[in-house]
Amino acid sequence: MRILVAEDEPTLAALVARGLRRHGMDVDVVHDGTAALHRLAVADYDVLVLDRDLPGHHGDQVCRDLAQQGARVRILMLTASGTLAERIAGLGLGADDYLPKPFAYAELVARVRALARRSASPLPPVLEREGITLDTPRRQAHRNGRYLPLSRKEYAVLEVLMRARGAVVSTEHLLEHAWDEHTDPFTTVVKTTVGKLRAKLGAPRAIRTVPGGYRL
Repeated sequence: MRILVAEDEPTLAALVARGLRRHGMDVDVVHDGTAALHRLAVADYDVLVLDRDLPGHHGDQVCRDLAQQGARVRILMLTASGTLAERIAGLGLGADDYLPKPFAYAELVARVRALARRSASPLPPVLEREGITLDTPRRQAHRNGRYLPLSRKEYAVLEVLMRARGAVVSTEHLLEHAWDEHTDPFTTVVKTTVGKLRAKLGAPRAIRTVPGGYRL
C-alpha cells in the first residue's frame, strides 16, 4: 500500500507519515500542491492524503486536476474546517473522503485502508498460492499451516507477488509498490529482501527468478 501525504505543516506531515508507516504502509511526503501533482505524475499511489489549504497549487485545484485526468488514486482530504458545507464542497471537487482536523490517528488509518481497498483490483482478503496463505486484514502469512515471521518489507514483497497471481513482477514494480521514493533504485535491496523471504518460505522454492523479474 503506497500513500502520498500532501501537508504543508512539516510536523503534522511527519506525524501522519510515521503513523501510517507503523501500519505497514509506504509513505512519501510533499508540502505543496505542485509537488503533489509532480509525484502523482511519476509514481503510482493508492491514496493521497491531501491538506485542502496547500500553498502554491491549492488542494481544491489538485482535486480538480486529478479528476480531469481520471487518476486512479483515491483522495482523503484533510481540513481545519469540518462544517457540512465544507465537506460537501470537498467531496464535490473529487475527493473520495473528508476528515476534519484535529483527527484521531486510528480513524485516519482506517479511512486510508478503506480507500486503498477501493483503489485496488477486487481480490479476496485472504490470498492463497503455492501453499502460502496471506491474511491481509491481519497482515499474517502462513505456509502449509506454518506461521511465517516476516518483516514489514518481506510481507510487502510477498503481498505484491501474491496479488500478481502468477504474473512476472519486475524489480522496478517491487520498488514502486513495496518501498518509498527514498530507496536507491540501483541498490540490491529487492534481491536481498527476496532472498530472505525465500529462506523463510522454505522448500519447495516458491519464488522463481525469471527473465524480467520474479514470479510466485
